[in-house]
Amino acid sequence: MSTAVPVGAPASDLPAQVVSPEVSAAPATADDHICVVVPRDTALEDGEGDGDGDGEEEQQRRARWRFLSSFGRLRSNVTSQVALVGTDVCPIESLDYELIENDVFKQDWRAQGRNHILRYFALKWALCFLVGALTAVAAFLANLGVENVAGVKFVITSTLMFERRFESAFIVFLVSNFLLTMFATALTVYVAPAAAGSGIPEVKAYLNGVDAPNIFCLKTLLVKVVGCIAAVSASLHVGKAGPLVHTGACIASILGQGGSRKYRMTSKWLRYFKNDRDRRDLVTCGAGAGIAGAFRAPVAGVLFALETVSSRWRSALLWRAFFTTAIVAVVLRVLIDVCKTGRCGLFGKGGLIMFDVTSGYVNYHVVDLPPVITLGVLGGVLGSLYNLFLDKVLRLYNVINQRGQTYKLLLAATVTICTSCCLFGLPWLAACKPCPVDSEEACPSIGRSGNFKKFQCQMGNYNDLASLLFNTNDDTIRNLYSSGTDHEFHLSSILLFFLASYFLGIFSYGLALPSGLFVPLILTGAAYGRLVGMLIGSRSTLDHGLFALLGSAALLGGSMRMTVSVCVVMLELTNNLLMLPLVMLVLIISKTVADAFNANVYDLLVKLKGFPFLEGHAEPYMRQLSVSDVVTGPLQTFSGIEKVGRIVHVLKTTGHNGFPVVDEPPFSDTPELYGLVLRAHLLVLLRKKDFVSSCTASASDASKHFSPDDFAKRGSGKHDRIEDIELTAAEMEMYLDLHPFTNTSPYTVVETMSLAKALILFREVGLRHLLVLPKSSKRSPVVGILTRHDFMPEHVLGIHPYLFKSRWKKVRFGKSAFTNFFSH
Repeated sequence: MSTAVPVGAPASDLPAQVVSPEVSAAPATADDHICVVVPRDTALEDGEGDGDGDGEEEQQRRARWRFLSSFGRLRSNVTSQVALVGTDVCPIESLDYELIENDVFKQDWRAQGRNHILRYFALKWALCFLVGALTAVAAFLANLGVENVAGVKFVITSTLMFERRFESAFIVFLVSNFLLTMFATALTVYVAPAAAGSGIPEVKAYLNGVDAPNIFCLKTLLVKVVGCIAAVSASLHVGKAGPLVHTGACIASILGQGGSRKYRMTSKWLRYFKNDRDRRDLVTCGAGAGIAGAFRAPVAGVLFALETVSSRWRSALLWRAFFTTAIVAVVLRVLIDVCKTGRCGLFGKGGLIMFDVTSGYVNYHVVDLPPVITLGVLGGVLGSLYNLFLDKVLRLYNVINQRGQTYKLLLAATVTICTSCCLFGLPWLAACKPCPVDSEEACPSIGRSGNFKKFQCQMGNYNDLASLLFNTNDDTIRNLYSSGTDHEFHLSSILLFFLASYFLGIFSYGLALPSGLFVPLILTGAAYGRLVGMLIGSRSTLDHGLFALLGSAALLGGSMRMTVSVCVVMLELTNNLLMLPLVMLVLIISKTVADAFNANVYDLLVKLKGFPFLEGHAEPYMRQLSVSDVVTGPLQTFSGIEKVGRIVHVLKTTGHNGFPVVDEPPFSDTPELYGLVLRAHLLVLLRKKDFVSSCTASASDASKHFSPDDFAKRGSGKHDRIEDIELTAAEMEMYLDLHPFTNTSPYTVVETMSLAKALILFREVGLRHLLVLPKSSKRSPVVGILTRHDFMPEHVLGIHPYLFKSRWKKVRFGKSAFTNFFSH
């Protein structure tokens, strides 16, 4: 027997008795559901274009404690209304990509002419150009900042080491890293907590249809760029690629929503894409532009957006994304050419310059396949282990971060001190090696970069481990990728560097500062490839530099499970197409092996953060259920002509985003579903106060009193509030004709449709609400509404626990022996 669902089922995936009464009693506005974990009023503020938190109220802190406590018990977040955005718990809501078809919008469409359509398409391409150009500038500034800040640090430290003032060198190295880390952490914690981490899970969730406050605001953008420069310059084992993806998405979102009114950075002609559909496409282009800016790899940027972050793709979007990344490449080339004149300080050979490290012709044979296959298999195992350890560490960090801002700073301070001691101390374990007589590079290297760091050695010798640890990530990757360097690194040094890089990358990610995973995995994989090349390279004709390249691909495939985009990234980085077959082979093998153990790292992060992500496939057990099996609760509907007082009461006591509008006699012969009206549209109507005195249809033309701009989508994470609307007692007794503002063609399904089929429809179309209609015409015209929450496995399995014992459940959710071994 099915029961009706409110517009937005209960917001929490937790059982009802788990949600605290003092928190759940507040009205919900963050998502489509009734049961509230974090009140909206404590998390969102009014304004256009940006969403800054109003402060931490007591209920917000309680909700955050309960949310993060789940990590302390090593369980994933099971709340579908709040998620971990950056390092703070924030309310989330669903995006709605459905086109609204009501009388006001239809009248506007009929009034649009050819010029309007041309302006619309011209603006699309103009915004793509701006996104590409601005993302390129942000990527250039990030690399320029890292190369100069880190370069000055290494020049000073190397000079002191050359003078054999080792204690002073260590103090300078430690203090500079500490100050840079504290600056990045304080900036993130106190200004823009949403800027913490790589931002790719947030972008991935947004493109799947989940929005949260502050993820794309101007403050987040600025902190992301500045904090990334400081974090990477502090020698933390973090990268720039992930933050640049978030940066590109921020730029795209701000441009798409018309800039920022709060900071008086807005333009009327920019405020054109006032809907989720166009903003989604622009953010997708921005994400691809971020990868293109990080690696100067435009094709890889498009493929990354397609393969990793986007949930919906089409050919028109492919063309615009490619145009955006092409603009990134062109602008970067212009900026780099400017730097070749010596106007950019220490920036020049590092950062965005391709790792042109391979010989002009790569020759490989059948005898090289066994080592390459071994590299792929071990890379898959190491990548899955990397994801497992990272998951455990992030859960531990969340337990620490839940205690407040001070603990976030202490955690970052602890990690940076340990990292600095490790980077400075490990080279002392390596023996000095004599400089090669045939080297084209100066040996030992004095200054910022180079393959031959002197460190504590005498003149004419170099420390191979210091050449790897005492360098920027980009320069270290270049050293490992270099061809003709088979005898420049000792086996023990490569092993120590691999272990340090592997675990420093795990412990550095998750701090309250901007940080990426892409470059650390490339670096760790390069060391892993070198190590394998040294161990079994005698059976191969490949250069150790090529083994390093293949090792990076293997570890990226094992952790991120990306194949096509990683393949193109590696080829564009090295500028050598001849490596394509081997890179493809090692990626396929590593991904296949890693998939047997756990999910890719970004899916794990999305799940860990608590985003209600809709997968592109239905779980097998969903075919056993119909949509009527998951709807719950009383249904809240409005009449076509509704009393103002009742509308206000419902909006104040529920957090529903949409309400079915049902016409009853005398407006129809029998009760019939007229359509769906959105909460945001009701708030506009109440603010305009276009009421009628009696329960009759309005005689005025709604299009003369309202325009589509009145109902335009606010900035990301922004909402109007019913509490801000003041109505008199007389106005509360009046009526509101909802017919002109109701979407008369919402998507509907019959209650007997399988849940699996409904999920595919819901995700592919990008819906926020899916009305459930009765099988029999004798019943109410609408029996429930499906929202994103209703498709979450935790919700479905909570209602039907017997599915836990189902063989289909075991196929999808059962743990492997490998996972069970490391879980205890």
